[in-house]
Amino acid sequence: MTDLLIKSADIVGKGRQDVLVRDGRVVETGSVTAKDAEVVDADGLILLPGLVDLHTHLREPGREDAETVRSGTRAAAKGGYTAVCAMANSYPVADTAGVVEQVAALGKAAGYADVQPIGAVSVGLEGKQLAEIGAMAHSAAKVRMFSDDGHCVADPIMMRRALEYVKTFGGLIAQHAEEPRLTEGAQMNEGAVSAELGLPGWPAVAEEAIIARDVLLAEYTGARVHFCHVSTARSVDIIREAKARGAKVTAEVCPHHLLLTDEAARTYDPVYKVNPPLRRESDVAVLRGALAEGVIDAVATDHAPHAPQDKDCEWAAARPGMLGLETALSITVLALGGPEGVDWDTVAERTSRTPARIAGLEAHGRDPQPGTEANFTLVDPTATWTVVPADLASLSRNTPYAGMVLPVTVQATFLRGRATVLNGKIAEETTE
Repeated sequence: MTDLLIKSADIVGKGRQDVLVRDGRVVETGSVTAKDAEVVDADGLILLPGLVDLHTHLREPGREDAETVRSGTRAAAKGGYTAVCAMANSYPVADTAGVVEQVAALGKAAGYADVQPIGAVSVGLEGKQLAEIGAMAHSAAKVRMFSDDGHCVADPIMMRRALEYVKTFGGLIAQHAEEPRLTEGAQMNEGAVSAELGLPGWPAVAEEAIIARDVLLAEYTGARVHFCHVSTARSVDIIREAKARGAKVTAEVCPHHLLLTDEAARTYDPVYKVNPPLRRESDVAVLRGALAEGVIDAVATDHAPHAPQDKDCEWAAARPGMLGLETALSITVLALGGPEGVDWDTVAERTSRTPARIAGLEAHGRDPQPGTEANFTLVDPTATWTVVPADLASLSRNTPYAGMVLPVTVQATFLRGRATVLNGKIAEETTE
C-alpha cells in the first residue's frame, strides 16, 4: 500500500501540520517529507477525526428499495463519516447474532465506512421478550449498543432487566424515549401549530416522562443509558440534573432538531414528518445551547431513508424520518455558531470523539498521532454547497434541506488511510 502524505492540514488544536500514513496508521506528524507517497494537498482545509454516527438506519436487510448498507455507507463517507452504528429495525429485525453478523459483514464488504450493528432490546421490537442480547454481544459483530429505536422500551421491568444484562459486559441501552400511550395517533408536536392545523399533537411530556424514568433506572442499576434524538427543553433539564448526580447517562440530538421547527408542518409536506417531531423554536434554542455546553453529548443523524411510496403521500399516511448523513456536518456547524464563529474542537468532540467513546469504537474519534488508525475527514470551512436530492449518494431522496445552500464541504474522507471520498466525490467516481 502506497504511503499517504496529507500536506498542510489545519489539525484541530494543533495548527497546520503534515500527516504521514503507512499501512492504514499514522506514522508521523509535523513537517514531513516522504518519497513515493501519494500526496493530498490540504492547504486551507481542516482535518477532523472521522465522524461517527450513533444512529443510522441502513434498511438492509429487508428494505433495499429505500437504502442498502452499500448506499448508506457511501452517503456516510460523503458526509465525512468513517463509522456508523446501524439501528436494529430492519426486516428481519436485528435481534439475533445471525442478523447483526450479516449487517457487519455487508459493511465490511462495502468498505466505505465501518458498520457497527446495534442489536434490538426485544424480540421483533415488540417489547414483550428480551432479544438474544448475550448472543449478539459475544458474536463476531461484538454488539455493545442495544435499542428498539422506532419503539420505546416502555415496560419498566423489561428496561430494568435489559440494563442489568448489558451492565455485565459494559454495554448500554439506547432508548427511544416515547411513552406510547401519550402519542397514540399523534402526527406532529403538540402546540399552537398542531391546534391551528387540526393535526393530533405529540406532547413533549411523552419524551420527558420516559427520560425521567430511565434516569432513575440507570441510577438504580448502575448501568448506562443513552437517550436517542432528544428534542425538548425539559428533556435537557432532566439530563443535566441526572449528570450532576453522576448518573451514567448520555444523549444525542439530531441535526434537524437543531434547525427546523414545527412551523414546517404548515406546508403539509411529509418530508418534515419525523419521530420525535419537530418542536418549537424555544426547544431548538435550548438544544443548541445544550450541545455547545456538552449536556447533550453528541450529534447523531437518525438517517432515515424512505422509498417514494412511503413519503410521496398525504401527511397522515407518510412514514416518519429524514435523510441526514450527507448534511449533518453542515447543520451542526450552523447550530454551533456558523462557519465563522464555530469552535472546531467542539465540532470534533460532538461529531466524532464522544460518539466513538459512547459506542466503544476505539479506532475512531482519534486525533492524528503516531500509531492511531488514519480515520480522518478533510473539510473546507469556507465553501458552500446546494443540496440537490438527485446528487445525494443515498437511494432515497427525503431530505428536508432540498435547495438550501449550506456551509462547509467535505473534501476527503479516509478510512484507515484509504480515500473513500476525494475532491468531494466518492473515490472511484473521481476516475470515471
